[in-house]
Amino acid sequence: MEFSFSQAAVQILKSTGFSVLTGGEVVMMAVACGLLYLAIWKQFEPLLLLPIGFGCLLANIPLGMMGNSDPDGLLYFFYFGVKHEILPPLIFLGVGALTDFGPMLANPITLLLGAAAQFGVYTTLIGAVLLGFTLPEAGAIGIIGGADGPTSIFLATKLAPHLLGPIAVAAYSYMSLVPLIQPPIMKWLTPEHERKIRMEQLKPISKEVKVLFPIVVTIVCCLMLPGVTPLIGMLMLGNLFRESGVTKRLHETSETHLINIVTILLALAVGSSMSADSFLRWETIKIIILGLFAFATATAGGILFGRLMCKLSGGKINPLIGSAGVSAVPMAARVSQKVGAEADSKNYLLMHAMGPNVAGVIGTAVAAGVFVSLFSPPDAGTGNAAAEAIHQTFNLIAAK
Repeated sequence: MEFSFSQAAVQILKSTGFSVLTGGEVVMMAVACGLLYLAIWKQFEPLLLLPIGFGCLLANIPLGMMGNSDPDGLLYFFYFGVKHEILPPLIFLGVGALTDFGPMLANPITLLLGAAAQFGVYTTLIGAVLLGFTLPEAGAIGIIGGADGPTSIFLATKLAPHLLGPIAVAAYSYMSLVPLIQPPIMKWLTPEHERKIRMEQLKPISKEVKVLFPIVVTIVCCLMLPGVTPLIGMLMLGNLFRESGVTKRLHETSETHLINIVTILLALAVGSSMSADSFLRWETIKIIILGLFAFATATAGGILFGRLMCKLSGGKINPLIGSAGVSAVPMAARVSQKVGAEADSKNYLLMHAMGPNVAGVIGTAVAAGVFVSLFSPPDAGTGNAAAEAIHQTFNLIAAK
């Protein structure tokens, strides 16, 4: 049988991805290139946006077998670690090893600022329900306001796995845009004389207190909200590696090699969830908008509560540190320092802002635990009666 050159060319063309490339996949490739541009040229959270963007690129190459839904694809096995809640807790282990809770322990009142910044989480939950999302979906979207990528992924996997892609992208994108989003809100909500307030130097914290803190927090928080044990438990274990002084090798591994490896796997897995058929929906646009609202209101909540604390303390607390109540460690604390230094070049707020910043990590994890308790599916635990009552309340509000 004759096999002409034209037939061979057609056969080769049919075996390429170009022959089955869809418009949606082209759009998602453009989105991937946009994320890569932000990571490389704008340097917005490059350690996360670069592998996420490249994972998105790989997932949208037809016939490449790289999507997380293809059992023969490489990213399918990476996504296994997300689906079964393995990678986000390991990220928290590394975060705990990197985090110094000393500034928060030295000024425990900053815990309230971390809690106040969760205002964005709960207001966005209400907004998402009113826009037509179910309560589990709304809870997974609302947690974006905590500006904590691993927690957002953890909660989305539990409550709304079909929305993991847009939720993760929104969470990490807004984390990377902290230096652009927060300063205008901070300046708008605070007068200049309050931004110039200099806070007293923090007192040193004993080793005993630093060692006991992760143990006590694990016992209290995990008994109150068992659903968040993987996150809180790993966060505090990493911190115990840091503070105990007897596990130097484990501490060094957790804060360097382990967190770097897991970050690559997690980010690629998140990118693999951004296939055209799952990402290009109206829900994605709603989630991006709700995510921005969540982050802005979380920042505003921390700032406004910081102003209240400023008044109650007789002007001893600079309200700018309230914006660091979101979980973007340490970027949000650096933004507080930067805005404070613009008002007074000799004002050093970084260590004071680290208090609400690390408190925000715990606060967001606790909020996630509340949502897991309330909104988990019937086979995942209890709380559905409460969720149904809340949903009925929102429906009544929307009807009016």
